[in-house]
Amino acid sequence: MDVQNLDKIVDEVITQLRKKQSSDIPMAVSARHCHLDKNAMEALFGKRSELTKKVDLSQPGQFAANETITIVGPSGSIERVRVLGPLRKATQVEVSQTDAVKLGLAPPIRESGNIEGSCPITLVGPSGSIYLNEGLIIAQSHIHMGTEDAEDMGLQDGNYVKVRVDEGKRPIQFENVLIRVSSKYRLEMHIDTDEANAGAIKSGQKGILIND
Repeated sequence: MDVQNLDKIVDEVITQLRKKQSSDIPMAVSARHCHLDKNAMEALFGKRSELTKKVDLSQPGQFAANETITIVGPSGSIERVRVLGPLRKATQVEVSQTDAVKLGLAPPIRESGNIEGSCPITLVGPSGSIYLNEGLIIAQSHIHMGTEDAEDMGLQDGNYVKVRVDEGKRPIQFENVLIRVSSKYRLEMHIDTDEANAGAIKSGQKGILIND
């Protein structure tokens, strides 16, 4: 075997090993939460109010704030819904299907940020309340992925994959998991509390990515 062919084989083995190693996806359970824009922030918490950091989240630059709100639907309300920072360009509330039933609402399953035509919701803060014509969603299960991770796995932003979780007593496979790629992201899959309960999953467990 000549040196050139040997080098090609070595490169291919390294590539396959990298793909195999990167198929393990850390998972995080995302509880109900809210993202606010500046106008909503001031309406709920007062003029010139600002979010105060409670704890950093796993994605760089993101944090859970000390501030919480109450969300209200036709048949119920949920208190102490955590606001996440920093402020965004549009206000959005993410809940589980169980939460939606309690509220008496039927929000669509959407990618975070895609709120056009979504469900209305009322938000109540210590300084006031606002009614949103749209903004309530159930977040599509998704994987945050850096550009290098995406390249290693042969994936692009907007792709859909499957993720299998074999750990624990309730193995489960997630279908239609959205890939979200950015140089600012850290590799991590986000699921809501209903999805986590279905598979007895806790944050920090790992899933196996299946890219058919």
